[in-house]
Amino acid sequence: MAKAAPAEQLKLLELQGLDAKLKSLSNRRRALDTDPRIEDLQSALSVANGELGSAKMAVHDAEAELKRAEADVEQVASRIARDEARLNSGTGLSKDLVALQKDIASLNKRRSDLEDVELEVLERLDSLRERQAAQQLIVDNVQGSFGGIRAELDEALAEVAAEAAVVRGKRAEFAAGLDAGMLAIYEKTLAKRGVGAARLFHGTSEASGMKLSPGDLAEIKAAAEDDIVFCPDSGAILVRSAEWNTPAPSN
Repeated sequence: MAKAAPAEQLKLLELQGLDAKLKSLSNRRRALDTDPRIEDLQSALSVANGELGSAKMAVHDAEAELKRAEADVEQVASRIARDEARLNSGTGLSKDLVALQKDIASLNKRRSDLEDVELEVLERLDSLRERQAAQQLIVDNVQGSFGGIRAELDEALAEVAAEAAVVRGKRAEFAAGLDAGMLAIYEKTLAKRGVGAARLFHGTSEASGMKLSPGDLAEIKAAAEDDIVFCPDSGAILVRSAEWNTPAPSN
């Protein structure tokens, strides 16, 4: 059975306290890294960006449609201008001038129809641009919330990292002064069980929170004071307090 002086074994409780603090900080860091608000905002931002992309595409398509409508109107207007110039010149046969007047009337009707189409597209484009601006505002708001929460979490993570660095430094310094053999057993137990050492107090293991059976207590009582003993439930090293085998006081 591995051995270490009782006074040396007592030091394991302080070491375990430092390791418990490091574990708590690790859990805190993990909770910050997985803050549900980040995932929710990322999902919201993904949806908002998708809607914004659709809005931008609709505006782009409407702008292209408006350019085509404007080109059609311009083309007809140019033809009207040419025909009116010919008509006003008075050159040509009478029947040709009459036909030209009919063409101009038809072209004016065509231009009116095209201008109506152009106006409809322009009104629709204005509506689509308003929709894009509103969606952009939603994206900006979500990004603002995301940035604020991310900054808050980053600050908290930095504080956790700084505190963990201090605790690790204290742990390294403290562990360096412990019995090497006992420390090796503690480290192995910590890695395997999650708890390296705990107090045995009034017959109860503070590693498992369970009161030991009479048989287990008898075995520990039979062990030498410098023997390293273990919790039968958690597997952690049990550090025997002065009152380890006395009943807990009644209330």
